[in-house]
Amino acid sequence: MRPLKEKVSISLDSDIVERVKQLAEEDDRSFSQYINLVLKIHLEKIGIQEKRKP
Repeated sequence: MRPLKEKVSISLDSDIVERVKQLAEEDDRSFSQYINLVLKIHLEKIGIQEKRKP
């Protein structure tokens, strides 16, 4: 079963939007899929770092 998705609205700087669109296209993903992937990777990364803190 696929995870549930929620629609959100955010404001991004136009230069960030353009760069993310480029990266998404290069990775053959939609803009939304790419942002989701980037956020997931970031959250996993900081989750690992938080576990290391004493």
